[in-house]
Amino acid sequence: MATILAIETSCDETAVAIVKDRQVLSSIVSSQIDLHRTYGGVVPELASRQHLEWVNPAIAQALADAQLSWAEIDGIASTVTPGLVGALLVGTMAAKSLAMLYGKPFLGVHHLEGHIHATYLDQPGLKPPFLCLLVSGGHTSLIHVKEAGDYTTLGQTRDDAAGEAFDKVARLLGLGYPGGPVIDQLAKQGNAKAFKLPEGRISLGKHQGKGKAQQGQARYHPYDSSFSGLKTAMLRLTERLKPESPLPIADLAASFQYTVAKALTKRAIACARDFNLSTIAVGGGVAANSELRHQLTAAAQAEGFQVFFPPIALCTDNAAMIACAACEHLTRGRSSSLQLPVQSRTPLEKVLSLYE
Repeated sequence: MATILAIETSCDETAVAIVKDRQVLSSIVSSQIDLHRTYGGVVPELASRQHLEWVNPAIAQALADAQLSWAEIDGIASTVTPGLVGALLVGTMAAKSLAMLYGKPFLGVHHLEGHIHATYLDQPGLKPPFLCLLVSGGHTSLIHVKEAGDYTTLGQTRDDAAGEAFDKVARLLGLGYPGGPVIDQLAKQGNAKAFKLPEGRISLGKHQGKGKAQQGQARYHPYDSSFSGLKTAMLRLTERLKPESPLPIADLAASFQYTVAKALTKRAIACARDFNLSTIAVGGGVAANSELRHQLTAAAQAEGFQVFFPPIALCTDNAAMIACAACEHLTRGRSSSLQLPVQSRTPLEKVLSLYE
């Protein structure tokens, strides 16, 4: 059994948590949304400065809430990739300094692996293999989870991530930042079938078979997503509706959200079915979306699959999920070098390269 203090500063949340195996002992999340709302998105330099100001108080509060001393901490972790380099550096330098000061092992955690582990905190009995649908502001992926550190990405977005599409459409509709929560609330008042919008499919080109029936038929990647076409369709739709005053914002929000949830649900179910995975775990900020939860739960039940969504507090960036991932690696005898650098991007399949 391992007790980990983890720091998460990959973007615009300053988060510190203490987790004992799969039990959260404390979790502090200081959001910067109000700071960045004026700019319609995250400003990297401002995010880094805010992390510098908040990280030490958050560490102290996490220890106080868990009623633990440094002697009772087995390891110290931080997110090292992917993310904003300046922001990652703040949390990682704090974690490395504490590891050196108290003689604890340091663990550098992949942010996406953290989102995969968020479900474990609510479902501690969950065991691989399973399919993870990871949907956030920067990522939309279908991941075959085989074991801690052993992952295969089966599908991903070819352009905008789902959360990014929510933010851009919210800006288009004049709804502000962040877009996901406000669209979700407005959609409850709208008609999801008011406007038919494209789900987006990724063409792999034309079949090159010898038969005439095969020639000229487009093939599509069954698990990859695309949201740029949907975003453009929303732009064209609002331009066409401009003469109307006011715009049917609730119907537009509901139709957009319904289409995103439908696209994600279809791909996740198809992928789980094709790879004989009867359990789907969902992670990332978009996992909080009510329409996705409704559609995917219904579709999974129809297939006889299990589907797990983390609690809302564990969908967005938090340090508890980072600590949980670190626990899994530390119990397997893994730790990271204090010379491990932060990186803006690292493929999930290379998670084990972060450990000695």
